[in-house]
Amino acid sequence: MSDWTAGYVADIGYTYGYYPELNPLRVKLAFLNQGLVFPDVGTACELGFGQGLSVGMHAAASVVEWHGTDFNPAQAGYAQQLAAVSGSGARLYDQAFDEFARRTDLPQFDYIGLHGIWSWISDENRAVIVEFIRARLKVGGVLYISYNTLPGWAAFAPMRHLLSQHAAVMGAEGNGTLNRIDGAVDFAEKLLATNPLYSRVNTSIADRMTRLKTMPKQYLAHEYFNRDWMPMHFATMAEWLEPAKLQFACTAHPSEQVDALNLNAEQQQFLKSIPDANLRESTRDFIVNQQFRRDYWVKGARKLNAIDQAEALRLIKVVLVAYRPDVSLTMTGGVGEVTLTEAIYAPLLDLLADHKPRTLGQIEQALQGKGISFAQIQQSVMVLAGAGHLAPAQDDTVAPKLRKATDKLNTWLANQSRGSNDVGFLASPVTGGGIAVSRTHQFFLLALAQGKKQPAEWAQLAWQILSLQGQKLVKSGQALETPEENLAELIELANAFAQKQVPMLKALQVI
Repeated sequence: MSDWTAGYVADIGYTYGYYPELNPLRVKLAFLNQGLVFPDVGTACELGFGQGLSVGMHAAASVVEWHGTDFNPAQAGYAQQLAAVSGSGARLYDQAFDEFARRTDLPQFDYIGLHGIWSWISDENRAVIVEFIRARLKVGGVLYISYNTLPGWAAFAPMRHLLSQHAAVMGAEGNGTLNRIDGAVDFAEKLLATNPLYSRVNTSIADRMTRLKTMPKQYLAHEYFNRDWMPMHFATMAEWLEPAKLQFACTAHPSEQVDALNLNAEQQQFLKSIPDANLRESTRDFIVNQQFRRDYWVKGARKLNAIDQAEALRLIKVVLVAYRPDVSLTMTGGVGEVTLTEAIYAPLLDLLADHKPRTLGQIEQALQGKGISFAQIQQSVMVLAGAGHLAPAQDDTVAPKLRKATDKLNTWLANQSRGSNDVGFLASPVTGGGIAVSRTHQFFLLALAQGKKQPAEWAQLAWQILSLQGQKLVKSGQALETPEENLAELIELANAFAQKQVPMLKALQVI
């Protein structure tokens, strides 16, 4: 009997994550910050989309024509349901990569994205993906790819191998992946209790195992227990992508483009002395001990002149997607904890506190007279976007056209939240993608949709949903036992939601 899974975990669905780096709208900001020509994305494809939350939200919240595949039919079915609910028209399939690549009804793509999947598949499937990119990505088109990286994985890779080996050898046939994971983790803990030389030399292993135990089993199954698993040096990735004529453009994570957060002065100078771009990236990975890369590659990198770059940057729109008083000016980067300059960041955040999209040029004009240069605005935007406080925004004329689709999707997701805690995001036509909205907050939105205007009423509805399922809130690590305690906590949460999230979600057209 043939194994349609090709060694990939298929009896456990992947997590319902949303990955903002897959949003094509972010390409413009990343490319312009590096002075690169970016494509206008009209057609896009996600390979290995998992549950399809990212592709479903990007299709509903943008005018981009989306295609994609994930070989797991249960996951593809959920993704197709998201597309059907929103009416986005996304064409999503349950085909393996080689079968999908043979389709004759696919367009040429401006953008192709795959998140994480590259590290968990065979070399044969990697070759299929590279050939697909070569044949289907337009000249000037962009590839987003994320993958487990060396040297960051070097210390833990042997432990991952041992966990996987134990699950394959000692796990009972038919016992299910979840039980095999529990057995493998228990085995590894017993091994570490013997104080092996491996863990004494690699002192981070014990802490890594402790963190691993707190992670969702669905994530662990796919990250650690696939048959194929390959962390990769950056230079090796470059070799893989060379047949598709791709060049490295830049990291897709905005704050990683800010050297001051990640490298000290000596390290920055050392990297500048390396003329070869691939060697420079590989060396940087050693400096920061990179474990996971999120990169944009382009089929034909072209540089903008300084005037064109500056003009295009000033047209980029951004919007604050966090409650202004909650935004900390302390961040952690490769150089450790960094305190952001209040004289720059406070005026910028205050200006954006109303959650209205503004161009960088409008921000520059509004902050005139405060001694803040455009270069400082540009860097601040990258830092805040990397922290998840700020997001690129679509043109004002686009969002209203998409509101019907995102409203349908959000209503459906909020209703689904009554029975599960799977999805913690809703779609915004302003950002072209997902916005974090917790399950409890989705309950409050359901109450709002029912015409309930007072936070106490929202809390009542939330408690009705939770109590019907025998669920309780947890505060300070302790479950709240009585209905009165739970309702009081929900009222407090609802009041905070009314003050912090409701104005923002209205501005982002989520509600």
